[in-house]
Amino acid sequence: MSKSKYKKRDINTLILFSQKGDIKALEELIRRIQKNVFTMFSYLTDKRQDIADLTQEALLKMAKNIRSLKDVNKFRPWLNQIVTNIFYDFIKKHAKYQKIDLNNDKLLEIKDKIGCEPGEKCLFAEMEKLIKAAMLTLPENLRIVLILREYEGLSYEDIAKITNTALGTVKSRISRARLKLQDELKEFI
Repeated sequence: MSKSKYKKRDINTLILFSQKGDIKALEELIRRIQKNVFTMFSYLTDKRQDIADLTQEALLKMAKNIRSLKDVNKFRPWLNQIVTNIFYDFIKKHAKYQKIDLNNDKLLEIKDKIGCEPGEKCLFAEMEKLIKAAMLTLPENLRIVLILREYEGLSYEDIAKITNTALGTVKSRISRARLKLQDELKEFI
C-alpha cells in the first residue's frame, strides 16, 4: 500500500494494521498522534528538551506495545496511560525537579488561532502562555488530572484508572486544580 493510502485511513484502521506489523501504518499513526503527545507533555513540564525526550519515549513505548492493545476503541486512554506513567517515572528520576520560573520566556509557544486578526493572534498567544505558566505551577498530581480532563476530555472514571486513584480523589484533585488555576489567573479573567 502506498504512503498516500495510509493518510486516507482512519486511526482505528491504522492501529489494526500496526498491530499486524505494518510499519507504514505505524509511521502514519505516530505522525498523527505525536503533536497531541507533545502538547500533553508541554503542559506537564516547561523544558523543551525534556518534552521532546518524553514524547519520543512515549511514542516508542506505544509502538513497541501496540500489539498488547486489545480494543482499538480504547487507544486514547491506553496512550494517555503511557504518557502519565512516563511522566511519573520522569518525576521520580528527577527528584530535584525545579520550580517553574514564571518569567521564563522559553515557555513553548502555542499555535495561534487560524483566521484571527494580528492583534487577536498576539492576545491569544499571550493568554495561552499565561495559562500554560499557571498550569506549570500546579503540583504534578493536580496538573495531570486537570490535563487529562480538560485537554484530553477523559471521564473521571478513565482518569481514576489511568492514575490508579479513587474516583473521589480524582474529582477532588480536579476541583482543587481548577480553583488554584482560577486563583493564579484571577487578574486576567
